[in-house]
Amino acid sequence: MTTPNEPQVVIVGAGPAGIRAAETLASAGLRPTVIDEGARAGGQIYRRPPDGFTRSPATLYGSQAGKAVALHTAFDGLVSTGRAVHLPRHSVVALADGTLHAVGDGGSRRIGYDRLILATGATDRLAPVPGWQAPGVYSLGAMQIALKAQGVAMGRRIVLAGSGPLLTLLATQLLKAGAEIAAVLDTAGMRGQIAAFPDLAVRPSFALQGLAMRARLGRLYHAGIALEGIEATETGVTAVRWTDAGGRARRTACDAVGLGWHLKAETQLADLAGCRFDYDATWAQWLPRADRMGRAGEGVYLAGDGLRLLGADGAEVAGRLAAAACLSDLGLPAPDVAADLKRLDRLERFARGIARAFPWPADRVRALPDDAVLCRCEGITAGAVRETAAYGGAEVNRVKSLGRAGMGRCQGRYCQLAAADLIAATGGLAHAGEVGRLRAQAPVRPTPVRALLEEARP
Repeated sequence: MTTPNEPQVVIVGAGPAGIRAAETLASAGLRPTVIDEGARAGGQIYRRPPDGFTRSPATLYGSQAGKAVALHTAFDGLVSTGRAVHLPRHSVVALADGTLHAVGDGGSRRIGYDRLILATGATDRLAPVPGWQAPGVYSLGAMQIALKAQGVAMGRRIVLAGSGPLLTLLATQLLKAGAEIAAVLDTAGMRGQIAAFPDLAVRPSFALQGLAMRARLGRLYHAGIALEGIEATETGVTAVRWTDAGGRARRTACDAVGLGWHLKAETQLADLAGCRFDYDATWAQWLPRADRMGRAGEGVYLAGDGLRLLGADGAEVAGRLAAAACLSDLGLPAPDVAADLKRLDRLERFARGIARAFPWPADRVRALPDDAVLCRCEGITAGAVRETAAYGGAEVNRVKSLGRAGMGRCQGRYCQLAAADLIAATGGLAHAGEVGRLRAQAPVRPTPVRALLEEARP
């Protein structure tokens, strides 16, 4: 337990950012509480399989196995020696007035804090495709989780489509595991990828790894494509229709599809904590405002992909910086951050290169046919969103309240970016940032009423 005079610092998220933040705080003599939805620390990128799983770290994490093991070992050591408190399998669903409301297997908890570090990570960024509501269509992240956590390939003949580093990475991981990949379809053109290479080259080892993975895919990989639709029956996916860079219509038979366009920052808790936001045109999404150290409000710090989409290495840096800022604000000795700040500059340049090389397909989203489903949770079509925006005005929260797009279980996580593009186009606006952003609502995760009524035992 913390001593009566010791400040209570709570970290939400036990990925690379949360782990490094906890380590930094513990080194200064604090005992942070780390809350995470996973059963074991590591986050999505270094997700750990269940006990008894026989695949080695090298098989699970490839060239990043050393980093994964180091993070796992560091966090397990903090918990086993009592230098940090770990609450696994807990979702923070609300926060207000210095108190977090978390729900776990045993019920709900109220957890007070003096300082809060949000290391909430990111989710898949999805663009709607006609037919994407069919059984057998998954996000790239869901497919990767199934592969890492259970050694399962989601489908016998798989098409992966979208853009971003995960598209290539997952394809090579599935091939290595023995899965059959029918095609890897990248909506980003080769010209844009080549133009971004000077920024990507600031991290030469990662750039070369990406090129090596691309080479292993060979003729499976197609750049500059346009997704036309996903064909399916009542039992599942049957094919993907697409147009290649030369304008030729193509059709690839498959029984599973993975979709993803890089990442979307997970910002709901930052919103509830009162953080301010800015529209980032490069990433085509709203991101929280914070200083270089991650300070985002009174006693609130942000780290990792929930703040800046810098990947796992960037998350480790951001976690240390946020913890150092927290220590400094508490009047406690903080580590020297000069090297991390310098490294952050290079990581941010690389990330901007990624965003330019693999852009969000706004033009294709704006051209969605009216009968295409936009919001899968509520079954709202693109035409319905256009009609609502024309009637009620080009503002995203108004369209949500009048037409229900974004009111489902995911609370707009997967449809709000596309909806904003459609609303902007309907209103004759230049970009999605002009229609505003969806306001976060508690609870930020689907929560059983029973769990809210039962207090978890200490």
